[in-house]
Amino acid sequence: MKLFILAVGNKMPEWITSGFNEYTKRMPREAALSLIEVKPEPRTTGKTVAQMMEAEAQRINAALPKDVTRIVLDERGAHLSTKQLAQKMGEWLGGGRDVAFIIGGADGLHESVRGSAQQLLALSALTLPHGMVRVLLAEQLYRAYSLLHNHPYHRE
Repeated sequence: MKLFILAVGNKMPEWITSGFNEYTKRMPREAALSLIEVKPEPRTTGKTVAQMMEAEAQRINAALPKDVTRIVLDERGAHLSTKQLAQKMGEWLGGGRDVAFIIGGADGLHESVRGSAQQLLALSALTLPHGMVRVLLAEQLYRAYSLLHNHPYHRE
C-alpha cells in the first residue's frame, strides 16, 4: 500500500520540507508515504472564492492516483485517537488500496472533493497552517504504523 498526502500549496519553508521528509524516510516500503503538491489558484485573477476552489478541485482530481481511498482533512471530520488511526491504518493495509489524504488550500476544499471522500478526518479543532498539517499528518501516520507493529516509538 502507498500513502499519499495531496496538498494544495507549494513553495513551503525548508523546515516544513525537512520535517515531512524525516517521516517519509521512516515509513517502511509496505506503507510508503509520498507528497503530491497541487498548485493553488492565484488570488490575483479576479475569480470568486468558489471559482478558485473549483479550479483547485480540478487540479486535485487530476493529480490523484486512480482507485485510491480518499481521506479529506477537514476540521468537521472525525477526531481519531492515535490508537484509532492505527486501527484504520490496519484496515487500509488489509484492504489493498492506496490511500490519499487531501489537504485543501487557503479557502478549503470544493464540495465535490469533500463529497468524493470515503472519510473526513480532523487533525485538530485548532486552525493549523497547511504546511504544518503535512508534517503533523506524516508524523501521526508513522506513529500509527509504529503502534501497529509494536515499535517503541509509540508509548501509552
